[in-house]
Amino acid sequence: MTGDAFRRRDLAKIHLAKKELGLQDDAYRELLKGVTGKTSSADLTATERMELIRSLEKLGAKSTAKPYPGRPPKPKADVASLTRKIEAQLTEAKRPWAYANAMAKRMFGVEMVQWCDADQLGRIVAALTYDARRHGRDK
Repeated sequence: MTGDAFRRRDLAKIHLAKKELGLQDDAYRELLKGVTGKTSSADLTATERMELIRSLEKLGAKSTAKPYPGRPPKPKADVASLTRKIEAQLTEAKRPWAYANAMAKRMFGVEMVQWCDADQLGRIVAALTYDARRHGRDK
């Protein structure tokens, strides 16, 4: 898809959501102004279009996005936060991601940290915390 095709697709999503929610033009423009600071969706950047689409979805518009076949599901917020915590602990210990991957393999038989679930990530965080205390890096 070209940039113009993405733009047309996003604008179509916006106007379908507007119609689905039954927003009058003045209410829609007020929402648009509040979210992006602009009064016309034609003037929006790609980022602003996505912000507006998310805002419309929060108001109850259904997402028309179809998942790409074979794409893994988006990580849940707790998985993402635990992954960031592991990254911070590795940085503080001056260790590479290979260290955490080796931990995942040894502890759970999982090749990579990215393939761990939230419970497994929590256990890796606990092990890295224990390691930090053992080496005097706890604060």
